[in-house]
Amino acid sequence: MTSPLSWTQLEALTHFQTEPINGSTNAQATLRLFNHDESEVRVTLYRDNHAWCPYCQKVWLWLEEKQIPYRIKKVTMFCYGQKESWYKRIVPSGMLPALELDGQILTESDDILIALEKVFGPLNQSMMAKEVIPLRQLERLLFRAWCSWLCYPTRSSKQEQQNRQQFIKVVEMVEDALSRTDGPYFLDPFGTVDVIFTPYVERMNASLYYYKGYSLREENPHLAKWFEAMESRPTYRGTQSDFHTHAHDLPPQMGGCYENGEPQMLINKARVDNGPWFGLPDVTYPEPETSRAEALQRVLKHRNNIIKVNPMDDVLFDQALRCALTYMITEQVCTPPPNSDIGLRYLRDRINVPRDMSIYAAKRLREALETTAALVGDRQGTPIPLNHRRDQDPVNFR
Repeated sequence: MTSPLSWTQLEALTHFQTEPINGSTNAQATLRLFNHDESEVRVTLYRDNHAWCPYCQKVWLWLEEKQIPYRIKKVTMFCYGQKESWYKRIVPSGMLPALELDGQILTESDDILIALEKVFGPLNQSMMAKEVIPLRQLERLLFRAWCSWLCYPTRSSKQEQQNRQQFIKVVEMVEDALSRTDGPYFLDPFGTVDVIFTPYVERMNASLYYYKGYSLREENPHLAKWFEAMESRPTYRGTQSDFHTHAHDLPPQMGGCYENGEPQMLINKARVDNGPWFGLPDVTYPEPETSRAEALQRVLKHRNNIIKVNPMDDVLFDQALRCALTYMITEQVCTPPPNSDIGLRYLRDRINVPRDMSIYAAKRLREALETTAALVGDRQGTPIPLNHRRDQDPVNFR
């Protein structure tokens, strides 16, 4: 057993750096230039602080793929805090995303993409192209089948199976659409349709695994190849979330997500909540060598607020957190203070991907927190709310 490293010693062990303005796609940036001059910026994207909003992700991914210089202004979603008054003066409905293009405010993600196309050209295929429109309709059909299965309680196992089969029937249509091209994407080449499918297919993959015991990615070979191809793109990696984040951010957004209580579902749920997190079908590209350094750098940046919002005593949690980080970086076991398991697991459950860090960095940090917590007990942190996520109110980190 070793003593935890000091904050100064931990700071000396990470040299992870990002270039948020001109580097790879990331959730922390407030300005993206792609090596253009700032004077060329004509677009401002208003998106949520947490990178939870699926429609924001769609516009965000499109801008990144087209490399359109843009500013980002982050707004609080209703489910995790009070909407900013300055934003409601711009968009009275408070809806997200919104986009300002040459001084004009636009809402509704599809309308935003159509407007962007008119100015900057399409992302390989136009939103209104004859081959794109049927696939856009298929995405909406898939969305409705997902909602019918996930977001409504069922009165019987028969109804549960009917909802499952209806969803699988639409997934088979998606598989057929993907099978019609030589490559892994919906059309050749990658383009608008892939961006449109991305946000909710990612959320379906997470939520159905967790709440229904159904692995969208593993049970559908064409979708598996599509996910793999998407993960080869740095643009998607920078917007991509993980199972734990989505499983817990979706209930307040969707009005509820309902478990079916089946054996595989219970196994999946326990694994997403408590680990092991490596090997889950939420990501398959190789882990970057920088994942631990990234996780450490992100915790160091926000450590004072992380400690402040934790339910444990600040001094004790400071020590417990340093124990977990010491283990993550050095693999040296470090026993935290008694009764710190609650505080460590509280943080474990509130790491957000990609708001806080990338998927593999989050897995490494969750693993370290859980391993360290298990040294002193099996108590869980304060449960994650289902009706809202005010435990994640961004005002605590401003």
